[in-house]
Amino acid sequence: MFDVAARELASVRDWLRFAVSRFNEAGLFFGHGSTDAYDEAAYLILHTLRLPIDRLDPFLDARLLPEESVRLADILRQRVEKRVPAAYLTGEAWLQGYRFHVDERVIVPRSFLAPMILEQFAPWLDQPERVRRALDLCTGSGCLAILLAEAFPDAEVDAVDLSVDALAVAQRNVEEYRLPDRVHLIHSDLYQNLAGQRYDLIVSNPPYVNARAMGALPPEYWHEPEMALASGTDGLDAVRTILREAPAHLNPGGLLAVEIGHNRDDLEAAFPDLELMWPEVEWDADTVFLVHREQLLTP
Repeated sequence: MFDVAARELASVRDWLRFAVSRFNEAGLFFGHGSTDAYDEAAYLILHTLRLPIDRLDPFLDARLLPEESVRLADILRQRVEKRVPAAYLTGEAWLQGYRFHVDERVIVPRSFLAPMILEQFAPWLDQPERVRRALDLCTGSGCLAILLAEAFPDAEVDAVDLSVDALAVAQRNVEEYRLPDRVHLIHSDLYQNLAGQRYDLIVSNPPYVNARAMGALPPEYWHEPEMALASGTDGLDAVRTILREAPAHLNPGGLLAVEIGHNRDDLEAAFPDLELMWPEVEWDADTVFLVHREQLLTP
């Protein structure tokens, strides 16, 4: 079918219709940047044709060269037949208007923490201008560490990951944003190699998918590193360590912000005496918790 399309389809409009039909027919999952078949088809077509990804209309009736059609057919075939997320096909992902290089060594950047970082965690972080050291645990592509450096221009940022492969991707992104002097990549299993280090702000988008949910993930997620997704039977293995050891790495008044997916009930059951703040993020009040160091020390 894709070979026939490469021979028969002429315009961007033709390819857009074809892609949307194939995506819907295949029942693809859209959770890595786009929300539906149309948006993902438009993005893949524009990117593959080296066109501005936010300007579809002027090019709808443009006719493709044969080699462009072959290249586009190959990209769409991989998306449909192999269920490869669009970000891995294009080698890029966008988060809050920032572009990051990605490949299958890291999960595709997506985090409710991103807009909160750029808003300097207002109103939960007192005097954000005083943030001098920040930590991003489980940094992956380095996207949140880079956003921390952007949002807190006077801060040094440590970016930690257990995966050497992920840190290689993060290094590329840090260099592309010209931040190697401020964003420091550290190979560590959470806090393990951070003895004696303290921070004014710690953020983390750690693995948090529980065992039952791992078995039900759409095929698109199978292309992502399992170690960046799975976190034990209840999805809280990493979060338990993050909470338990955070006080030793936070300065007085320091803030911890962690994304945990849909595990709020299990987390509150595991830590019934811990007063956590659950800000509403993009119409969801159960995916990110905030807590100050002083609350973590309260008996």
